[in-house]
Amino acid sequence: MSEGKVFLVGAGPGDPGLITVRARELIETCDVLVYDYLANAELQRWIKPGCECVYVGKRPGRHSISQDKIEDILVKHAKKGRLVVRLKGGDPFIFGRGGEEACRLLADGIDFEIVPGVTAALGAAACAGIPLTHREHSSSVCFITGHEDIERGLMHVDFEKFAQVGGTLCIYMGMGHISDITDKLIAGGLSPETPVAVVEWATLPRQRSLCATLATVAKAKEKAGLKPPAVVIVGEVARYTEKLNWFEARPLTGKRVAVTRARGQVGELRRKLEALGAEVLTLPLIDIVEAESHETIDVYDGITSYDWVVFTSPNGARFFFKKFFEKFSDLRCIGGVKIACIGASTAREVKRHHLAVDLIPEVSVAENLADALLATESLDSLNILVVTGNRNRDVLVRKLEEEGHAIVDMLPVYRNEPTDLSEEPEAQSFRDKGADAITFTSASTVENFVAQSGQLQLAKGAQRPKAISMGPVTSAAMKEKGVPIDAEAREQTLDALVEAVVKKLAE
Repeated sequence: MSEGKVFLVGAGPGDPGLITVRARELIETCDVLVYDYLANAELQRWIKPGCECVYVGKRPGRHSISQDKIEDILVKHAKKGRLVVRLKGGDPFIFGRGGEEACRLLADGIDFEIVPGVTAALGAAACAGIPLTHREHSSSVCFITGHEDIERGLMHVDFEKFAQVGGTLCIYMGMGHISDITDKLIAGGLSPETPVAVVEWATLPRQRSLCATLATVAKAKEKAGLKPPAVVIVGEVARYTEKLNWFEARPLTGKRVAVTRARGQVGELRRKLEALGAEVLTLPLIDIVEAESHETIDVYDGITSYDWVVFTSPNGARFFFKKFFEKFSDLRCIGGVKIACIGASTAREVKRHHLAVDLIPEVSVAENLADALLATESLDSLNILVVTGNRNRDVLVRKLEEEGHAIVDMLPVYRNEPTDLSEEPEAQSFRDKGADAITFTSASTVENFVAQSGQLQLAKGAQRPKAISMGPVTSAAMKEKGVPIDAEAREQTLDALVEAVVKKLAE
């Protein structure tokens, strides 16, 4: 049996984008993932098939497992020859018990590696607009724990002495003792008017912060309802959050947006919304899967006989080329066909293979694509291959055949299937709290939303979201199914959809 190894990995302050490249590599290749409460659940999407996930999260007063047993788990799996990632919020060596775990691994003869992460105070300060050091105010930074013994809630730090150190104080796990801490800092000599910032859920869309003083922060955080996890930053630099808090100034900060795209396609839209501050709930109402069989004729063998290949969606382009390269190793086997795409996102998928796109209609709908093709030349007796899914509208093929007298073959390369959201955590969050907006990107997402309305029934008091359509075809499906349309994107692109969300929620 090969020897195992344990990697003590920092998961960063919360935002998956702030994790290190090395950490991601290890998460993607490990055999066992042992993770904490503060390690973002999104990171688990990176694991390989068969990876075992073990939750060992701790919160003050609520423990799932003791520290000794966590260390036993690491040793046990490593001795079985497995690669183990111990994923910790922030940095493993800053209030993360990484030192204790490393000593235990050393004592048991287990090979280990430390992978640092962005610690919470750095993430909180950056996203709250607080420069931890500043030439005019602070030339030192102290990281302090509000209590060392998380199991008994005890506080041993001599805050009166830290009041005399100067510089910036970053206090972890101090929310439960904030009155005692501020009293001791004042007793140690700090002015009651010393600025204090509190940053809750730093770097995540739900981040909230406030700026107060040593004398007022305890009541201010209670009034605002701020709770752990939070970092408390004490010092003159804390004032900067009032003018440099770029993170919470974004247009969708504090807004919840539900996204109904397929599970494998939600990434780009989610990133665009989160970049503007939104908390995104993924409701994958459809699954996109490769078609089990194609048309009886093998169009790939006869691909060079077509005059045009028409792609009606990015999914169609992706699955078409997947199958193409399973059959051919040379892109030149596609021959001299012309290529048409229904829109820019579909064209980008084609261009990934270094192929030029000859035609994109101004408006990304089937009717406009057909009209654009009809306007190019006489289609009489031309061979056209339309690459589709199992739910595409037939208006494109009908117009090409009836008005252009073209010879059209359809190639359904993927299937659009409904999903089951009954056990999805984000669907449960949607049911419990609702959202500010919900986006629909296709007629099929609308159809499946209505079909699964029982699984997405909002609880009493939950917020009814504004429904945002990606374009006229989606809007037509919403009207047909009785889904109210609160806004429609000016064009059928993700950027226009995001723009419509921002505009509607700003009203």
